[in-house]
Amino acid sequence: MVFLKVAPMKGVMGFGKKGKLSPRFEILKRIGKVAYELALPPTLVGVHNMFYVSMMRKYISDPSHVLNYEPLKIKDNLTYEEVPIQILDRKDQVLCTKPISLVKVLWKNHTMEEASWEREDEMKSNYL
Repeated sequence: MVFLKVAPMKGVMGFGKKGKLSPRFEILKRIGKVAYELALPPTLVGVHNMFYVSMMRKYISDPSHVLNYEPLKIKDNLTYEEVPIQILDRKDQVLCTKPISLVKVLWKNHTMEEASWEREDEMKSNYL
């Protein structure tokens, strides 16, 4: 069993969680020296199931270890849209002479540490 390291993307993501280790997967077989074939769930049928060693992290089995896995609503093109849940903080940043209003946004399926600073006007236009 291994965790799969997924690359973070802004806005729309491929699968898994942003900047996180996605749920553990079982290794089916070794392909060459540095690649493995993984058993992916049926929801990820369109994702190629071979991954390099650099994308995997070892999973050490522990009976007390409980994984919180919330299935994502993945579209046909294997993407999903991030949705803001809450505004945590506000600040104004001055660039030259122009002030820009920023808000710290907590995104769905992310922790507080992954909250990001976004422009307030863009957030209002994209998410009412």
